[in-house]
Amino acid sequence: MRFAARVADFARDPLAWALAALLFLALDMQALRPLFAAAFPALDRPLYEQEGFGTLLLEHIGIVAAAGLAATGAGLAAGIAVTRATGREFLPMVETVVSIGQTVPPVAVLAIAVPLIGFGQEPAILALALYGVLPVLRATIAGIDSVPAGMREAADGLGMRALQRLWLLELPLALPVILAGIRTSVVISIGTAAIASTAGARTLGSPILLGLSGFNTAYVIQGALMVGLLAVVADMAFERAGRRFDQRR
Repeated sequence: MRFAARVADFARDPLAWALAALLFLALDMQALRPLFAAAFPALDRPLYEQEGFGTLLLEHIGIVAAAGLAATGAGLAAGIAVTRATGREFLPMVETVVSIGQTVPPVAVLAIAVPLIGFGQEPAILALALYGVLPVLRATIAGIDSVPAGMREAADGLGMRALQRLWLLELPLALPVILAGIRTSVVISIGTAAIASTAGARTLGSPILLGLSGFNTAYVIQGALMVGLLAVVADMAFERAGRRFDQRR
């Protein structure tokens, strides 16, 4: 009975279905060759085969993960710093600088970074990290500022030091909001990372760029489908993690 219930729960789980679809396409896109051949009969090569989609998926996830860690670390550090009494006066300046940074298109950052760093993953990670800081920063500030003043006063009454109050009170209460900011940052990075292929990085954007340059719509659809599914899986996973954290809390 328990096994049957687990199977039924799995069958009703949209995250499981989205993940299964993503893995299927990554490991066996070849199975859809007849479908793409029928949909695009004028194309000699209706299926992208320069690199395996599984390899591109791993490369894409690696770039997004590296950029996400950098953006999360920078956003958290800056958010915590400007919510302290000694750093509150720098809050407008930090928000302005980060907001200006996000208005610069990632393509422009890549164009500047490539001559300085070279082609590959490094300029892509730099561009995505700069682009992903703002959601984490704003979520960190909003989460910490939402902690009730009465709870801060109670912590001070218990003799907590500033660092103890931050670690034991403010960050745990702010975590759901911070997770929402990280979720937004990561989902944005997944979509934006597709353009990293213009800087020589291998991502799921490779078939999209090749399809656009070669007028091969099938390649564009295949790459976009993979990017979209990955974004859906990541968004659902963060939503699931946030819900479970709230239940435990």
